[in-house]
Amino acid sequence: MKKVQIKNFASYTPELTVSNDDLSQIMDTSDEWIKSRTGISNRKISLNENTSDLCLKVAQKLIQKNNINVNDIGLIIVATMSPDACTPSTSAIVQGKLNAKNAMAFDISAACSGFIYGLEIAQKMMRQSSFKYSIVIGGEVLSKEVDWTDRTCAVLFGDGAAGALLENDAQVESFYEADVKTFGELGDRLVAGQTDPIQAFPPKEFTKFHPFEMDGRAVYKFATSEVPQSMMRASETNQIDFDKIDYFVLHQANYKIIKSIAKKIKQPLDKFPMDMDKYGNTSAASIPLMLADLQENNKLHEGQLLMLAGFGGGLTIGSQIIKL
Repeated sequence: MKKVQIKNFASYTPELTVSNDDLSQIMDTSDEWIKSRTGISNRKISLNENTSDLCLKVAQKLIQKNNINVNDIGLIIVATMSPDACTPSTSAIVQGKLNAKNAMAFDISAACSGFIYGLEIAQKMMRQSSFKYSIVIGGEVLSKEVDWTDRTCAVLFGDGAAGALLENDAQVESFYEADVKTFGELGDRLVAGQTDPIQAFPPKEFTKFHPFEMDGRAVYKFATSEVPQSMMRASETNQIDFDKIDYFVLHQANYKIIKSIAKKIKQPLDKFPMDMDKYGNTSAASIPLMLADLQENNKLHEGQLLMLAGFGGGLTIGSQIIKL
């Protein structure tokens, strides 16, 4: 069977940094209140750049870093819950601007698990195809979906994009069997961008757009109970003990969630890198942003084992062990 290898990571975040103190100027909150509950100090906010703009920069970086021919890219997947539009897909916009004429492109919507879902789809498609390279990106501009008067949600989220380049028929196999699961019956715990059906014809007004809403307690309970179980299943399926994992790269939603998960699987917290203090919760961009940061700081090396774990809207969950 063909081997599929992750060749590189890349990221892009907007220039504007909005601090907790900045938010305290427009809503009833404070740096201490936000940081003590979430671990978030700052977030990047996109001005005049949409999701495809951020994702395009990531794709360009991946191409440049690896010096590949754009015509050798066979697949582009963008995981996002904040696309530019319902259609064209964000990935199609990226594909067009890259002039990647041989690449098929589509988006997936699995919120904060989206990057793991994207990797799982891409690597399995590559084994059955002649694609030489694939690009998987998690990209979000959540600032356009947030009600900036609602401190329960607005303080949590940020914008950014990051992704990975995958090579087909490679020398090293990066992927182990993943554990992915969807809990659709819990979908109403975290929703964004809902639109209402028309009530009569002809309609009297345009369809309304609903901003981000989340049952924080329910999502916290879900993450701290289901994520450890998913990680354990991935460990057992692949017969890889947690002690052999170099880093656990989790969705960067809340430092308390990560601390709880580390305790439940009995692993030291220093194996759980965190960067939500810089970026906030960036949904599908969260895990690849962390991976790109680790790589940029020379903390990733050939042969390391990483466990990725995402959890969020859907509700969805995914745990995936990769080898560098």
